[in-house]
Parts: sequence; C-alpha cells; structure tokens
Amino acid sequence: MPYQRILLAADLTEENLQVVEKAVRLCSTYNAKLVILHVIESLNYAYGGDVPIDITDIQLQLHTSAQEKLDTLCEQINCPVDKAIISQGGIESEIHRIAQEHDSNLIVVGSHGRHGLALLLGSTANGVLHGAPCDVLAVRVKN
Repeated sequence: MPYQRILLAADLTEENLQVVEKAVRLCSTYNAKLVILHVIESLNYAYGGDVPIDITDIQLQLHTSAQEKLDTLCEQINCPVDKAIISQGGIESEIHRIAQEHDSNLIVVGSHGRHGLALLLGSTANGVLHGAPCDVLAVRVKN
C-alpha cells in the first residue's frame, strides 16, 4: 500500500536536512501529502514538573525562532507542504498525536545511531516507534 500522508518530524537543525530530503523523495515517489511537525519540548515537561521561574518569554522566543526556521524550510524544499505545525509538549507523544490527527501513513524521523548507554536510555526515534499509530522510518543522520 503506497503512503498517502507522510508526517516529517523535523528538529530544524542543519543535520536534519538528510531526513527532510528522504521525506521529500518519499512524497514525490508516492505522490503523498507532507505534514511537517516541529515539537518544542515544554520546559516544564523537560524538567519533570514546575520550573520555579516564569518561562513564558522563553517559550515565546523558542516558538518564534522555530516558526522562522520552519517557514524557511518550507520555502527551501522542492515539495508542496500540506501543513506545517509547531507543537509544544512531550516530543514522542506530540508526534503520535499529530500523526493520528492527520491520519498519517508514515512518520519520518531522524536517528543518530547511538550506542552504549545512550542506546539503552532510548532516543526520540525509539520513543516514536513504540506507540506510533502507523509505520515509522528512522533515517540515519550522518554527522
């Protein structure tokens, strides 16, 4: 069954361009719709609870910066983007939620190929794989 709706989970870094290129090629091959998602991990979530300072301004700056990078990415790729989304929360859970909301057939995510302790503790790609509502393609990111 060909993929019709592909969700690209983008971290908006230079090394993530390999992942973007793979998602664009898949969209072209299958004539699929592309949704790009960038998740800003909530600082409260990242630190396991309450942060003792007001982080509203920091979160706003993170969102503004991410929006600029996402807009630039959408302009640069050679593929129509059905939707570009910035979400905030737990990375894996937000990717799962958006994939389900948009009825995605495939999630494309970058993988750094960690070894040893980093591998045992898990990774974003591993977290996305477990509990995903569809297929997941982990693209090896070469440094």
